[in-house]
Amino acid sequence: MNVTINSRKYDQSIRRSWRADLIESVGSMLVFVGEFGDDVEHADLGLIPCGTVSYEYYWLDRWYNVFRFLLPDGALRNYYCNVNMPPVFENGVLDYVDLDIDVVVWPDGTHKTLDLDEFEKNTAVFNYPDGIRIGALDGLAELIALKNSGKVPFDADIFAIKEAISRVT
Repeated sequence: MNVTINSRKYDQSIRRSWRADLIESVGSMLVFVGEFGDDVEHADLGLIPCGTVSYEYYWLDRWYNVFRFLLPDGALRNYYCNVNMPPVFENGVLDYVDLDIDVVVWPDGTHKTLDLDEFEKNTAVFNYPDGIRIGALDGLAELIALKNSGKVPFDADIFAIKEAISRVT
Protein backbone atom coordinates (compact mmCIF):
# COMPACT_ATOMS: atom_id res chain seq x y z
CA MET A 1 0.00 0.00 0.00
CA ASN A 2 1.52 3.32 -1.10
CA VAL A 3 0.93 6.10 1.42
CA THR A 4 1.77 9.74 2.04
CA ILE A 5 3.87 10.53 5.09
CA ASN A 6 3.72 14.05 6.50
CA SER A 7 6.21 15.40 9.00
CA ARG A 8 4.56 18.40 10.62
CA LYS A 9 5.62 21.24 12.88
CA TYR A 10 3.75 21.74 16.15
CA ASP A 11 1.48 24.33 14.46
CA GLN A 12 0.41 21.51 12.03
CA SER A 13 2.15 23.05 8.99
CA ILE A 14 3.88 20.43 6.85
CA ARG A 15 7.64 20.36 7.28
CA ARG A 16 8.23 17.54 4.74
CA SER A 17 6.03 15.14 2.81
CA TRP A 18 6.93 11.99 0.85
CA ARG A 19 5.53 8.70 -0.42
CA ALA A 20 6.42 5.24 0.87
CA ASP A 21 5.05 1.70 0.78
CA LEU A 22 3.58 0.08 3.89
CA ILE A 23 5.28 -3.32 4.10
CA GLU A 24 4.46 -4.49 7.62
CA SER A 25 2.03 -3.79 10.43
CA VAL A 26 2.59 -5.51 13.79
CA GLY A 27 0.69 -4.27 16.82
CA SER A 28 1.27 -0.53 17.02
CA MET A 29 4.31 -0.69 14.70
CA LEU A 30 4.07 0.25 11.02
CA VAL A 31 7.02 -0.31 8.69
CA PHE A 32 7.34 1.57 5.41
CA VAL A 33 9.96 1.51 2.68
CA GLY A 34 10.88 4.29 0.30
CA GLU A 35 13.76 5.28 -1.92
CA PHE A 36 15.58 8.56 -2.40
CA GLY A 37 14.92 9.71 -5.98
CA ASP A 38 17.64 12.35 -5.85
CA ASP A 39 20.90 13.01 -4.03
CA VAL A 40 20.24 14.85 -0.77
CA GLU A 41 22.79 16.94 1.10
CA HIS A 42 22.02 16.78 4.83
CA ALA A 43 23.72 19.10 7.33
CA ASP A 44 24.48 16.29 9.81
CA LEU A 45 24.65 13.24 7.54
CA GLY A 46 26.46 14.57 4.50
CA LEU A 47 25.48 13.29 1.05
CA ILE A 48 22.66 10.74 0.91
CA PRO A 49 22.93 9.33 -2.62
CA CYS A 50 20.04 8.75 -4.99
CA GLY A 51 18.91 5.14 -4.65
CA THR A 52 19.37 5.03 -0.87
CA VAL A 53 16.56 2.91 0.59
CA SER A 54 14.80 4.07 3.74
CA TYR A 55 13.05 1.57 6.01
CA GLU A 56 10.85 3.66 8.30
CA TYR A 57 9.55 2.41 11.64
CA TYR A 58 6.65 4.22 13.30
CA TRP A 59 4.77 3.26 16.43
CA LEU A 60 1.29 4.68 16.92
CA ASP A 61 1.88 4.82 20.68
CA ARG A 62 5.50 6.00 20.89
CA TRP A 63 7.19 9.40 20.83
CA TYR A 64 9.78 8.57 18.15
CA ASN A 65 10.35 6.95 14.78
CA VAL A 66 13.41 5.28 13.26
CA PHE A 67 14.65 5.44 9.68
CA ARG A 68 17.14 2.77 8.58
CA PHE A 69 19.09 4.01 5.54
CA LEU A 70 20.65 1.42 3.24
CA LEU A 71 23.00 2.51 0.47
CA PRO A 72 22.15 1.47 -3.10
CA ASP A 73 24.49 -1.54 -2.68
CA GLY A 74 22.48 -2.67 0.39
CA ALA A 75 25.05 -1.67 3.03
CA LEU A 76 23.79 0.01 6.18
CA ARG A 77 24.45 3.75 5.91
CA ASN A 78 22.99 4.82 9.26
CA TYR A 79 19.83 5.17 11.31
CA TYR A 80 18.12 8.52 11.65
CA CYS A 81 15.65 8.82 14.49
CA ASN A 82 13.12 11.57 15.14
CA VAL A 83 11.53 12.43 18.45
CA ASN A 84 7.89 13.18 17.66
CA MET A 85 4.38 13.04 19.00
CA PRO A 86 2.76 9.64 18.37
CA PRO A 87 1.66 9.53 14.72
CA VAL A 88 -1.83 9.17 13.31
CA PHE A 89 -2.46 6.81 10.38
CA GLU A 90 -5.76 7.33 8.52
CA ASN A 91 -6.95 7.01 4.93
CA GLY A 92 -3.52 6.24 3.49
CA VAL A 93 -1.80 9.15 5.25
CA LEU A 94 0.59 8.96 8.19
CA ASP A 95 0.97 12.28 10.02
CA TYR A 96 3.35 13.04 12.85
CA VAL A 97 4.47 16.18 14.65
CA ASP A 98 8.27 16.38 14.67
CA LEU A 99 9.57 17.75 17.97
CA ASP A 100 13.00 18.68 16.59
CA ILE A 101 15.24 16.30 18.57
CA ASP A 102 17.02 13.76 16.36
CA VAL A 103 19.42 10.90 16.99
CA VAL A 104 21.81 9.59 14.36
CA VAL A 105 23.20 6.07 14.84
CA TRP A 106 26.20 4.99 12.78
CA PRO A 107 26.90 1.40 11.64
CA ASP A 108 29.47 0.96 14.44
CA GLY A 109 26.69 1.59 16.99
CA THR A 110 27.80 5.04 18.11
CA HIS A 111 25.08 7.66 18.31
CA LYS A 112 24.73 11.41 18.59
CA THR A 113 21.74 13.41 19.78
CA LEU A 114 21.04 16.42 17.56
CA ASP A 115 18.99 19.61 17.77
CA LEU A 116 18.34 19.83 21.51
CA ASP A 117 18.86 23.58 21.06
CA GLU A 118 16.18 23.67 18.37
CA PHE A 119 13.80 21.80 20.70
CA GLU A 120 14.39 24.37 23.45
CA LYS A 121 13.88 27.24 20.99
CA ASN A 122 10.63 25.76 19.64
CA THR A 123 9.43 24.99 23.17
CA ALA A 124 9.29 28.77 23.61
CA VAL A 125 8.10 29.63 20.08
CA PHE A 126 5.21 27.14 20.10
CA ASN A 127 4.70 27.17 23.88
CA TYR A 128 4.88 23.38 24.17
CA PRO A 129 2.76 22.22 27.13
CA ASP A 130 4.51 20.31 29.91
CA GLY A 131 3.06 17.03 28.61
CA ILE A 132 4.67 17.55 25.20
CA ARG A 133 8.07 18.45 26.70
CA ILE A 134 7.96 15.47 29.04
CA GLY A 135 6.78 13.13 26.26
CA ALA A 136 9.62 14.27 23.99
CA LEU A 137 12.34 13.83 26.61
CA ASP A 138 10.92 10.48 27.75
CA GLY A 139 10.74 9.43 24.08
CA LEU A 140 14.41 10.36 23.61
CA ALA A 141 15.41 8.27 26.64
CA GLU A 142 13.29 5.31 25.45
CA LEU A 143 14.74 5.58 21.93
CA ILE A 144 18.32 5.49 23.19
CA ALA A 145 17.48 2.53 25.44
CA LEU A 146 15.94 0.73 22.43
CA LYS A 147 19.07 1.40 20.40
CA ASN A 148 21.30 0.13 23.22
CA SER A 149 19.18 -3.05 23.53
CA GLY A 150 19.75 -4.02 19.90
CA LYS A 151 16.04 -4.78 19.43
CA VAL A 152 13.93 -4.02 16.34
CA PRO A 153 14.77 -2.02 14.34
CA PHE A 154 18.36 -1.95 15.61
CA ASP A 155 18.83 -5.71 15.15
CA ALA A 156 21.06 -5.56 12.08
CA ASP A 157 21.73 -9.29 11.74
CA ILE A 158 18.05 -10.27 11.68
CA PHE A 159 17.32 -7.42 9.28
CA ALA A 160 20.10 -8.54 6.91
CA ILE A 161 18.71 -12.09 6.88
CA LYS A 162 15.18 -10.83 6.07
CA GLU A 163 16.57 -8.64 3.29
CA ALA A 164 18.57 -11.52 1.78
CA ILE A 165 15.48 -13.78 1.83
CA SER A 166 13.29 -11.12 0.23
CA ARG A 167 15.80 -10.62 -2.61
CA VAL A 168 15.82 -14.35 -3.34
CA THR A 169 12.04 -14.86 -3.27
